[in-house]
Amino acid sequence: MNPKANLISIRVILSLIIMFSVRQVLSAQQIYEFPYQNPALTFDARVNDLVGRMTLDEKISQMMNTAPAVDWLGIPAYDWWNECLHGVGRAGLATVFPQAIGLGATWDEDLIFRVSTTISDEARAKHHEALRNGSRKRYQGLTFWTPNINIFRDPRWGRGQETYGEDPFLTGKIGVQFIKGLQGNDPKYFKTIATVKHFVVHSGPEPDRHSFDAVTDERDFRETYLPQFEMGIKEGKAYSVMCAYNRYNGEAACGSDALLNGILRTEMGFDGYIVSDCGAIADIYKGHKVVATAEEASALAVKSGTDLECSTVYRNLKGALSANLITEKEIDIALKRLFIARFKLGMFDPPEMIEYSKIPFTVLDCNKNKALAKETALKSIVLLKNEKKLLPLKKNIGTIAVIGPNSDETFVLLGNYNGTPSDPITPLRGIKEKLAGASEVLYAKGCTWAAGMPDPKTAEELKTEAIGIAKKANVIIMCMGITPKLEGEEMLVNVDGFKGGDRTRIDLPDVQQQLIKDIYALGKPVILVLLNGSALAINWEKDHIPAILETWYGGQAAGPALADVIFGDYNPAGRLPVTFYKSVNDLPDFSDYKMVNRTYRYFTGEALFPFGYGLSYTTFKYSNFKVAETYKTGDTATVSVKVKNTGKMGGDEVVQLYVSNLNASVPVPIRTLKAFKRIHLNPGEEKTVNLKVNPDAFSVIDEQNKRVIKPGIFEFTVGGGQPKAKTGVKEAGILKAGITLQ
Repeated sequence: MNPKANLISIRVILSLIIMFSVRQVLSAQQIYEFPYQNPALTFDARVNDLVGRMTLDEKISQMMNTAPAVDWLGIPAYDWWNECLHGVGRAGLATVFPQAIGLGATWDEDLIFRVSTTISDEARAKHHEALRNGSRKRYQGLTFWTPNINIFRDPRWGRGQETYGEDPFLTGKIGVQFIKGLQGNDPKYFKTIATVKHFVVHSGPEPDRHSFDAVTDERDFRETYLPQFEMGIKEGKAYSVMCAYNRYNGEAACGSDALLNGILRTEMGFDGYIVSDCGAIADIYKGHKVVATAEEASALAVKSGTDLECSTVYRNLKGALSANLITEKEIDIALKRLFIARFKLGMFDPPEMIEYSKIPFTVLDCNKNKALAKETALKSIVLLKNEKKLLPLKKNIGTIAVIGPNSDETFVLLGNYNGTPSDPITPLRGIKEKLAGASEVLYAKGCTWAAGMPDPKTAEELKTEAIGIAKKANVIIMCMGITPKLEGEEMLVNVDGFKGGDRTRIDLPDVQQQLIKDIYALGKPVILVLLNGSALAINWEKDHIPAILETWYGGQAAGPALADVIFGDYNPAGRLPVTFYKSVNDLPDFSDYKMVNRTYRYFTGEALFPFGYGLSYTTFKYSNFKVAETYKTGDTATVSVKVKNTGKMGGDEVVQLYVSNLNASVPVPIRTLKAFKRIHLNPGEEKTVNLKVNPDAFSVIDEQNKRVIKPGIFEFTVGGGQPKAKTGVKEAGILKAGITLQ
């Protein structure tokens, strides 16, 4: 070949390559007006480019929950506020699962992950449908202010229903699975973002939360109030945290450098963003009076680590900057955290790049999701009493009277922070549909929830109707309890026994107690069904009513789930995530945050029904408990135990392992849950259950307020409940083992 011709060919090829490369660069420049729009760049590079182009006013506008569009930069409007406590909330059609306290009662980590994954499926479907319709309103975004992992330290707290109960370990384990299901497993993009709240010591009183100072010592803080947040961040990888309304030990929770920058970011390694509870920044200067002005409150919050405000006080950041209370660099740090989150949700990338954008809108409350809602409701139901095996009932038992204010009200099923299911089914309807053609079902409301609550009929008329149908019945099912209209978040309620969303007494309202006694006096078999979000002191009822079921606010499928349990199509196995006390007199003052005599870990009295309690229609036997007698500091303890279904009905058992430190040199809990597992066993079936107890089970908070693992003597107990818990029934045998930590 002619060398000169060969050289020309090479030059032509090189020219073509250069031309192609130039065209690619020009094309890229034409597609991406700004580098931040280029998905090939790192999120950090894109955010730095974007924030670097923004004016101060534009930056501040993006630091409040309702963030407007910045048209010249191509930033779309976004509202950060969304809810999905037990289903996508406040945005129309959605599958509604049992209220969070009911999720805690399942003691089922795998189930919670499936529930949360379903919720995030519906969240993505809703979000992309809204975008297709040009809508970017509140409750249409992908940043969810869920889960609430505060400790339900006192049954009087109205928002306790939003939590997973009173125990840090159970709360943490359930919370981790909920977070993982929400955030997804894509290596690049979040499915949604979970927000653990309310950081960190927060559980009422509701009417005082905007000015209240929660005070604890460091030991209670680290033993009770902090562990589940650490689990949620380190294990669950939650990318958002909401700081609380109240002060903690004198500092406003959303303006505490020690809590947010110190413990959360430095100690725990949290690298996401922090959002204030709604109005909490205003509370810093109006309620807590920590500072005098909105400018000071805004600067304090941002400098302390609160990146996003739910409300509009951050508009005063410009004035704070002018007054030298904050620097633009400090504002930039917060703003970049917020935009990193939006980029990680794929909000600035083509939808086809995000797999989650392909979830169809038809997933909302579809048959598969309805079935999961029912499974969850079934698994949340706790059998508290079953004298002489009254339950399960036969379907052809004859005439049944369903009585009570919670029998046929759909709103009672939904708790709070809820969505709207397509077909919620009440207990009355569930029972009627279960027994269609087999038995007659009569219904009467019987009474209102509490004296003074309105009803078209008089109290005497309501009671007369109930007595009348009860006399005709072979068995009576009474659906009693509370209602989300009486217990909840900062409510205007003027009813005896309730205050501002909280409760002032923990028994049933008088009108309900009297109706139960009047119906019982007829001498008919009575089944008491409780629908509520918090523990109830049902002392007389426990002594007299032969069968009692706790069903919480059971979600859209509460009715059919209850019917399945009552008539033997499902064997209940829920366990209490809270202690049921006998009296409010057993408890310290509600505003006292010290853990002395609170929750099963510190309560020295006798519970009405203990934490972890729940009966079954079958029986279980524990044997062959294996655990090493000696461990070295830092070891994980491996435990195994055999569990056998010794009854005639298949069912679930919740295997619970508690640890007690027998010779600690500092104050420690009486016992603490450190492992659990829900299993299913058919009649006669036996399984070996393996549990791992992490090294921190051996830890204490020492004299210097540090968590340390020290040698000592420990007691491990494993079984279907707590050791030494007086329940009034014969329970599965509790097995014990002594452990020495060297």
